[in-house]
Amino acid sequence: MLIGRQNQQQLLLSLLEKEDSQFIAIYGRRRVGKTYLVRETYSTHIVFQHAGLQKVDKNGQLKEFQRSLLNAGMAKVPKLSDWFDAFFALSQFLQSRPEGKKVVFIDELPWMDTPKSNLVAALDHFWNGWASARKDIVLVICGSATSWIISKIVKNYGGLHNRLTRQIYLQPFTLKECEQYATANNLGMSRRNILETYMVLGGIPYYWQFIQKEYSPAQNIDHIFFEKTSPLRGEFNALYASLFRNPQPYIDIITALGTKKAGMTRSEIIESTGLNIGGKLSVMLEELEECDFIRSFYALGKQKKDILYQLIDNFTLFYFKFLAGKHAFSANYWSKMIIKPQYNAWAGLAFERICFQHIDQIKRALSISGIISNVYSWQYRPTIPNESGAQIDMLIDRDDQVINLCEIKFAQGEYELTEAYSNSLQNKLSTFVSHSGTRKGVSIMMITSYGLKHNQWANGISIQLTMDDLFE
Repeated sequence: MLIGRQNQQQLLLSLLEKEDSQFIAIYGRRRVGKTYLVRETYSTHIVFQHAGLQKVDKNGQLKEFQRSLLNAGMAKVPKLSDWFDAFFALSQFLQSRPEGKKVVFIDELPWMDTPKSNLVAALDHFWNGWASARKDIVLVICGSATSWIISKIVKNYGGLHNRLTRQIYLQPFTLKECEQYATANNLGMSRRNILETYMVLGGIPYYWQFIQKEYSPAQNIDHIFFEKTSPLRGEFNALYASLFRNPQPYIDIITALGTKKAGMTRSEIIESTGLNIGGKLSVMLEELEECDFIRSFYALGKQKKDILYQLIDNFTLFYFKFLAGKHAFSANYWSKMIIKPQYNAWAGLAFERICFQHIDQIKRALSISGIISNVYSWQYRPTIPNESGAQIDMLIDRDDQVINLCEIKFAQGEYELTEAYSNSLQNKLSTFVSHSGTRKGVSIMMITSYGLKHNQWANGISIQLTMDDLFE
C-alpha cells in the first residue's frame, strides 16, 4: 500500500502517457521509499529492472547486469566486457519486446559507477544514441547517493545535459503522512505518540515499518534500537556509507554541528573538524543539505560569509544523544529514559527541529503561504558588561513587513507561562528590535504541544500554534 506520494505517483503515471520516450531520475536518502514508489506505480509496465551492488567492482557489476537481462527474459546474453556492451545488449532486448511503453528501472545507479567504468558515458550513449529517438522507452534511474545523482546526472554538462524529462526528489514523510501510515496499519497511535516517534525516526518509511501495534511508543524504540538484535542498531554508519563514497568527512561535519544547537559558520566548522579543504568543504555542505541532514540560512543583516549550517536530521540527533559510543544498554532503556530530565531536554530540541521541517504547515496555519519569507534562528551575544543576550528559536522574516519571533516549547500538557518567562520573552523582543535594526512589525508567537494554559501572561501571546497545526 502506497502511503502519501500521490503527487509523485500521478506525475510518473502522466509521463507514461507521453508520446515520446522519458528519462526520469528519482533520488533521496536511504530508506525513503524510492524503489517502492517505482515498483508500485509501474508494476505492470516494468520490462527490465536492475539494482547496482554496493562495493563491487566493474566485473561484478557487469555479471549482475547480465543476470538481470536473463531474469527479464533475454534468451541469450553475450559476454559484457564494459557498460557500452551492457547497454547495447539492453537495447537489443527491448527491441524484442512487444509494442507498448517499456519501463526500464535501474536502481542504485551510483553504485555501478566504479573507478574508470565509463558508466555515465555508456548511459549517455544509450539514451542519446538510441532510447531518446524512440517513442516507447521510460528510463527510470534511482539512487540513495543523492550527491552522485545530482552531480553526474541532474547537473551533467556533457551529453546528458538537459536530457532528463523529470527529476523527483523524494523527501521523508511529514507528520501527516506518518499519521496516514499509522492509521493504514492500525497502529493505534495518537498524535502525541506519532510526534514522539517522529522525534526519533523522522519521516523515513522503512524505519516506521518496525513499529508494532502491540507495543507502546517507548517499547517500540527499545525494540528498534536498544535490544541486542535491534534492527536499526547499526543504521547510522550504514546510512552515511550508502550516501557518500568516503563518509568520514561528512560524519565529522555532522558530529561538529551536533554540538551547536543554533548552528555553525563555515569557519567554525573548519576549526572544529580540521577540514580546511577549500571548495570541497562547500560541496560537502551542499550535499548534506541536499540529503536533508542540515539546513543553511542567513541571519538578519548577515553577509554570505556568515551563513549558518544547522543539523536538523531527527535520527542523527537521536543517535548522537543516546547511541553514539555506547555498546550495551540496560533492559527497557528507553522506557526508563523518558521520565528523566535529559529526555525532556532532548525532546525540546527535537521538537524545534520538527517545527523547522514543517515550516510549510506553520505558514499555512498563519495564512502566509503565498508570502515570501526567510526562516532562521537568531541569537545575540552580549558585547559589553551587564548587557543581556537573547536567543530566538525560530524567526519568520516576511516580505509583508512583519517578523514573527517563534518560541517553541514541548510539554506534556498545556504550557504555563510565568511572569518571569513572560518578561524574558519581552526582553528577547526588545533585544532583537534593538540589535537587528529592523523597521518591520515584530510580534511574539508560540508553538507548543497542547497550547498555553490560560492565565494573564498567556493573554499577551496573540499567535498560538500547537502540534496539531504541524499535522495539517
